[in-house]
Amino acid sequence: MTTAAPATTASHSNDDDLKALCARSIHIMGDGEHRDFEAVVHPDARNREAEVEPPACRGTGPAAFYATALWLRSAYADLHWEIHDMVADGDLVVVHATMSGQQVGTFVGYGPDGVPAQAFPAKNRTFGTTQTHWFRVADGKVIEHWANRDDLGTAAQLGWVPPSPVYIFKMMLALRKARRQATQTG
Repeated sequence: MTTAAPATTASHSNDDDLKALCARSIHIMGDGEHRDFEAVVHPDARNREAEVEPPACRGTGPAAFYATALWLRSAYADLHWEIHDMVADGDLVVVHATMSGQQVGTFVGYGPDGVPAQAFPAKNRTFGTTQTHWFRVADGKVIEHWANRDDLGTAAQLGWVPPSPVYIFKMMLALRKARRQATQTG
């Protein structure tokens, strides 16, 4: 006589599927193609972190998430995440990870108006900082993302803070260049 598996097994299996989906959505930020994002990101997905990212990242769906990946990759080489812990509760998944890479390009932060607000030229330094990512899942895909990051730790490792007078000057030049490029492409 065969007995049915307890309800907790089905729930555990579903939690594992949700965790795997969210882990995949993080890992493709470093090396995924647009089609990879289409496989894991809901067409109505929203990234709450996009309000400080380029305008192309502020939309919804796979294209916006892919734009975020391209923006990060334009500044950082060897970008990857090591996942330490994951927790799933209903449609919510929380991921504790360390993001690592090397800054090889200027990192540009954007204001609410979509105009470059800050620019940090590369010093070719490596970094590794902890982050907590929160995901909401619907219809088997990520529909919402937000995060808590150690941005000050990242800035210190990359030599952005405390800035030297020379670096402040380089930041001003990089910001002017980023704004000029944004005007030309916008």
